[in-house]
Amino acid sequence: MFIFGNLLLGVAKILDLLLNAYMWIIIISALISWVNPDPYNPIVKFLRGITEPVYRPIRRFLGGRLGMIDFSPLIVIVVIIFIKTVFITSLIEFAYKLKTGGMV
Repeated sequence: MFIFGNLLLGVAKILDLLLNAYMWIIIISALISWVNPDPYNPIVKFLRGITEPVYRPIRRFLGGRLGMIDFSPLIVIVVIIFIKTVFITSLIEFAYKLKTGGMV
């Protein structure tokens, strides 16, 4: 169980790192959108390509109900924080219990 606990801990930490990186990508994308960026810039294309598939269902769900302000980045960040708080923390605690042989 020690090896499985370490493996699970490694997976949890990698998922946490990926969620942190994606949250920063969303923040940078939102900041860049405020300055009307060049749509042909490769960085802008990358940021839009990686964030738009996540924003699209949220925008479709919200429709035009919230006016001119796009709340989809904020909603995605809240969801990421929820996933990190509930699932990643639980996964890390479960992995530590497996490592130490504690009651599961």
